[in-house]
Amino acid sequence: MRTQNKLHLSWVLGISLLFLFNGCKKGTDPLPADENELITTVTLRFTPVGTTNTQTATYQNKSGGATPTKFDAITLTANTSYSLTVDLLDESKTPTVSVTNEISTQKEEHLFLYAADPTALLTYTYGDKDSRNLPVGLIGTARTGVAGTGKLNVRLRHQPPVNGTIVKDGTAAPGSDDVNLSFTLTVK
Repeated sequence: MRTQNKLHLSWVLGISLLFLFNGCKKGTDPLPADENELITTVTLRFTPVGTTNTQTATYQNKSGGATPTKFDAITLTANTSYSLTVDLLDESKTPTVSVTNEISTQKEEHLFLYAADPTALLTYTYGDKDSRNLPVGLIGTARTGVAGTGKLNVRLRHQPPVNGTIVKDGTAAPGSDDVNLSFTLTVK
């Protein structure tokens, strides 16, 4: 009888261990969430096409508080095409980290959106695409229209895969904001 109990106990332990090890296979646990980028500084560089006269507008919030330490206005010339590039930094780390480089290597997960209000002030054309031919927005062309004052909203959407499925589709809908800033825009 004791031998039968030991045999039964061995079977129970063996089956329990089998379930335990099968439940802990690598690759079956959900992947950790791909967190948003920490961005303390956004610099927009506007260079009139055919020149080297770059104008910059910077948003900076090193402290992470509600009030930025720097938030420049943008002043551009009417009816002019500008090469527009954006630089992003995380200055909370030492040394400072270029988030631009990270986004450049993760293009399939990021999308910049540029929207002027009123829309007649400026239009934006993407100059870069990801491997699926979807826009990114690290570089592009900004074309000013009529003179006036308004806002230029700059958004960086973070659109990582969800449960292994790619969600970036070229629109703002999927994902969340890494950056959402409204610069004062004057076109004269």
